[in-house]
Amino acid sequence: MDTIQGKWLVDLLMGISFAICFITGLLKFPVLLQLTGLTTVVLPFALITNLHDVSGLLMGLFVFLHLFLNRRWIVATTKRILTVNEGND
Repeated sequence: MDTIQGKWLVDLLMGISFAICFITGLLKFPVLLQLTGLTTVVLPFALITNLHDVSGLLMGLFVFLHLFLNRRWIVATTKRILTVNEGND
């Protein structure tokens, strides 16, 4: 697997874990449950909580990997922005 494929895979997994974390977070949000009337529906809150927690941890791991894999671009872009802004002062 080359670098581009690795970055793509990390970004894909980060997006999937974000979607799971976001959706389960919405399902756990009490105000949203009351507004939609889902309080009368029996939801598997233990499973939802476990999915939310695991996907949140995985998302954090994938964000860290994403930042690590893109560190050169982040540093180069930051230097370029700071250099351009120094000339505007």
